Amino acid sequence: MPPLLDRISDYVEWYAERSPNAEALVLDSQRIDYARLNSDVCALSSALLAAGVKAGDRIATLATPHPDFFIIFLAAVSIGAVWVGLNPRYKRDELEYVLKDSRPSLVFSRTRIRDRDFSEDIGILQAVLPSARWVVLGDDPLCANCAPIAEFVASGAITSLASLRLARADVQPQDPALIIYTSGSTGSPKGALLAHRGLAVCCRVQHRYWGATPLRTLNFFPINHIACVGDIACFTLVGGGCTVFLEQFSPAECLSGIARERVSLWLGVPTTFLLSLRDPNFDRTDLSSVQKIAWSGAAASAELVDSLLRLGKWLGTSYGLTETVGSVTFTGDGASRIALTKTVGEPAPEYGVRIVDTDEHPVSAGEVGEILVHGDCLFVGYWERAAATREAFSAGWFKTGDLARWTDDGSIELVGRKQDVFKSGGYNIYPREIEIALERHRAVRLAAVVAVPDSVFGEVGHAFVVPQPGAAIVPAELDLHCRQHLANYKVPKGFTLLLDAPLLPVGKIDKRALAARLAGLAPG
Repeated sequence: MPPLLDRISDYVEWYAERSPNAEALVLDSQRIDYARLNSDVCALSSALLAAGVKAGDRIATLATPHPDFFIIFLAAVSIGAVWVGLNPRYKRDELEYVLKDSRPSLVFSRTRIRDRDFSEDIGILQAVLPSARWVVLGDDPLCANCAPIAEFVASGAITSLASLRLARADVQPQDPALIIYTSGSTGSPKGALLAHRGLAVCCRVQHRYWGATPLRTLNFFPINHIACVGDIACFTLVGGGCTVFLEQFSPAECLSGIARERVSLWLGVPTTFLLSLRDPNFDRTDLSSVQKIAWSGAAASAELVDSLLRLGKWLGTSYGLTETVGSVTFTGDGASRIALTKTVGEPAPEYGVRIVDTDEHPVSAGEVGEILVHGDCLFVGYWERAAATREAFSAGWFKTGDLARWTDDGSIELVGRKQDVFKSGGYNIYPREIEIALERHRAVRLAAVVAVPDSVFGEVGHAFVVPQPGAAIVPAELDLHCRQHLANYKVPKGFTLLLDAPLLPVGKIDKRALAARLAGLAPG
């Protein structure tokens, strides 16, 4: 197991001293070893101090999954600043919301990413947040009132090594390191504050299950997501491994990156694995370096698990949320097909995990209740939302909002989100149960169920289905299939076939977009 250090940024110097020539970060031809990573982080930390950054100040970054983002993150948190990631897919209003809410003193930004020019957005955002300084990354074109990154880093020469060490020594394990904004499915996004200790603890626990030697991971998740920052980048850093960045996910580039960079741990969400397995180049891809494959964020279909099992690799799944910083349940060695398709494994021994009823009494095996979590893994609260923080906890236990049941062997089977459950004719309906039933059909690739108003039953389910490539299926056949596997009150009252499902940046199905289609608020 890797050591438990006080600050997540301490791992940079730790490995720079012990394995200075080992690769730490890779993007295409850019290769950064631990010695250079330590040097780059120190130089940027010194520049931040020279710019007047103090402990608790927020530092934002608008960038792709790239070594730049992680160096900025490590430099900022090493001196007690709180880092905020901005997704390049955000529209201007979304960028404005996060910036106004977090109020960073510095924003590091790309000005051009693929075919999007951010110059106009930056000009407007500067007016919204006039106190923030902007620094342009890489060789991107400069905007008005923005400094180039090379000039900014050079300004740190006035900071003494003693001043840098003093600032770092003042950072405590429970101090927040970053803010990650939740999806906002129940309202405006809230910023979850994640501490140094929570990141270090969660990454060490994940190494017990996901550790590989040598450790080389592929990171294509957006930088505002816990999967990118915590589950892959920090996890790999804690283990002294190498993160291979992919600025935008594509199945072909994912597969070529695994083969070229000899990736040993392949992490993703079920959607990214499905797309990779169906890429024309998959059968010709050299996957001999891959030791372990693990997914989280959503349940994997039987089809996906069967396809992955045929690869003969170690497979695992897990469960966690932004607020738990990392995964808190895992399947272990030799997990069965049933465990991989039906459960998210067992709780890690370091954490407390309970499933409780509406009165917060523990439920028996097979009964549905809400998952509560306790331990060093938890976030420290929502940024400037004391009431929301209080409501999220019960006597120190975090209320996840996820519904689940215990299996007889002590594993956890997810049922769905508490907010997704709807009543139809007096019955509680769990959309995920219906989706699993639909995905058992040979012609169904993906399914998503949302609730719609009904004059008789109050609400009923409507299913969106993505067929398998080349498969022919009609709603009547889906209706019959559901009636063969579900009680009649669970059968969706409507079915819509899609060529593909709208996805959130992290790869999950965007159910709000689907609901909007039904409501006539978005194009079909």
